[in-house]
Order: sequence, then C-alpha cells, then structure tokens
Amino acid sequence: MQPILLKNCVLINFDNYSKSKKDILLRNGKIEQIAVNINFESDKLRVIDVKEHYALPGFIDCHTHMGIIEEATGKLGIDNNETSNPVTPHLRAIDGINPLDISFKDAVRAGVTCVMSGPGSNNAVGGLNTVLKTYGRIIDKMIVKNPYGLKIALGEDPMSCYGNSGKCPVTRMGVTSLIRELFMRAQDYMVEKEQGKLRERDIRLEAVVPLLKGELTLRAHAHRADDIVSVIRIAEEFNIKKLVIEHGTEAHLISDYLIEKNIPIAFGPILTPRIKMELRKRNYSSALHLVEAGVKIALITDHPYNSIDQLRSVALLAVSEGLKPLDALKSITINAAQMLECDDRIGKLEVGYDADIIILNGDPLDMINTKVVITIINGEVIYERKKLQ
Repeated sequence: MQPILLKNCVLINFDNYSKSKKDILLRNGKIEQIAVNINFESDKLRVIDVKEHYALPGFIDCHTHMGIIEEATGKLGIDNNETSNPVTPHLRAIDGINPLDISFKDAVRAGVTCVMSGPGSNNAVGGLNTVLKTYGRIIDKMIVKNPYGLKIALGEDPMSCYGNSGKCPVTRMGVTSLIRELFMRAQDYMVEKEQGKLRERDIRLEAVVPLLKGELTLRAHAHRADDIVSVIRIAEEFNIKKLVIEHGTEAHLISDYLIEKNIPIAFGPILTPRIKMELRKRNYSSALHLVEAGVKIALITDHPYNSIDQLRSVALLAVSEGLKPLDALKSITINAAQMLECDDRIGKLEVGYDADIIILNGDPLDMINTKVVITIINGEVIYERKKLQ
C-alpha cells in the first residue's frame, strides 16, 4: 500500500476545539505520525498538500441498515426484517449486507467511513449487528467488529407487525415477555453447557450467550420514555452490563434516569416525519437537552430512513438548535466509536489509529460552502471531489 503524507492540515482538538496546523503520515493503513513538519522520503510516497483545509477523523454512523435495505431494488433488496418469527437472535447482519449497494458510495462522498448496520425493528429480538468500513467489495474484508451487538425492539414496530395478525406480541407486555423468555432460556442453556449436559446446540441460544457473558452490547430500539425504562429494567434483571438505546425520541424526558444508569443514546433520526405515535415528541432540540443534561449521544441517520449522506446535515441541524459545534462533531466521530466499542482504532486522529481521514475545504459544519474533498479509508484515497485549490 502506498504511504501518504498529508501536508498542512488544519486539525481540531476535540478537548477544547482549538485548531493547529500539522502534517499526517499514513502507512500500512494506519496513522504513523502527526507533527508540525514531517520529512519522509520514499519512492512510493504520495504527498498531498491539503493547503490548510480541515482534516478530521472519518464520520461514523453507529445505527444504520446500510446494504441490508438496498436502494432502488424493490422488495427483494429489503432484508432487514425476518418477519416469519418475532424472536430471531441468530440472524446475522453480515449475511444480508450487499457492499455494492449504492449507499456505500454516498457514504464515502459524504465522509462517512464507518457504520454499524443491522436488522430492523419488527421483531422483538432481531439479530446480530456488525460494524464495517464503507468501502470494499467483500463484506468480510470490510468488517471492524462482528458480531457487535444484539438487536431488540420495544414499542410500536413489533406490536404492529405481529399484533395485527393476532400473534404475540400484541402488547408491550408481550414484547418484553418474549425477550425475557429468550434470555431465561439462554441462561439455562449456559448452565447445561458449562456442566457438560448439553445434548445439541441451539443456534438461537448460542447467539444470546455472548450477551449474557458481557461480550456483546444490547442494542435496544426504543422511542418512548417508558420503553426506554423497560429496556433498562430487562438489562438489570439479566445483569447485562453493556446497553445502548437506539433512537431515544423521548430520552430527554428521563435524562436524569439515564445519567443515573449511565446509558448512552444513539439518537435519531431527527429528520424523519412523525409517522407513528411514538414519534410525536420528536424535536430538533432534544439532542441539545440530552447533552446539557450530561447524556452521551451519537447522532445517527438510521439509513435509509434518513440518507447516510445526511449525517453531517443532522449534526448541523443540532447546532442550529444550540448544540456546541464540538459536541456535534464528537457525536459523529469519537462518541459513535465509543458506542461501537471501536474507539481504540477509529474516531480520532491519533498515531496508531486506522487511517480513516476526511479533508473538508472549510468549516466542517458549514453545509452551504464546505464540501468533503478527499475521503481516505484504511490509508487509501477512496474519493477525491476535485483538485485542492
């Protein structure tokens, strides 16, 4: 792989929002050096003079359905909900993602270098998510973490999907009962396995065991405040230590409880219309209220419900409602990386981190004048908008 030297980059300090001009050396897919003036000689070196444009870590969307809900394909490309059964923990997103879906090109052009993609919310238990880079042809070579988390869903979606046919779950009590039943069976399964009494493996329960052992994160679709509280209750019942709430439309109503329980929110999508009852309190300023209360958030698109190339727009919208620019940038970089448990390799511009870098020709949160002009993933220039001027 060709080493790359980025000269004259403007970097943002994510601790205090100060700015500095430095060079960045990329080699073997990693950030090898960041310094005021790097002199590196190699016949294979590519030098890019950034000309005092901004260099940021690639944007991260920690909740999407990219590639598993394909664009412009019709029903045969919609693989996010296996609605033959409301409890499907054994489904793996990696088996349903098409890396050649057009959304991945949109992501690269928009500076989104890493996403989490996974099952939808029609099932009480949907399956296993995966974290992947947004460039490649072979999904297995794009993976950052797989499996990453187990998806559950509370509220309207599973109730509407199955309840309209008179099948469980018809009520919120039915949704939570299915989740509890699965987790209880998985606990018994673990004991039998540890005691050597297991007669045959169960693919559904095998998928839940890592969650109960603390190896996976519980990713819970919940909009209403009462559903969020129910998720926390279930997690505590089964001693599940790692929990992220997805969407959190009414999370600002119980921010004190979220602080008490130390629960982060993958918040959004905030551009969606209020097309169902549990979205009625959707408000552009909710992200600000959560951050001011001390709740960690990552802004999401929930692609394709908001398009993946709207991730920066979502951050700008939150800023227009009073969110500090630094908090907005953190919500689509380091905060998202932390929620994905990948912050040891993505989300920052630091030596040893993956060389996922975007170059913008102006203020990152100026959507009118600023464009992503270069996207680098794993140390390779994947996208160039035009020659730097």
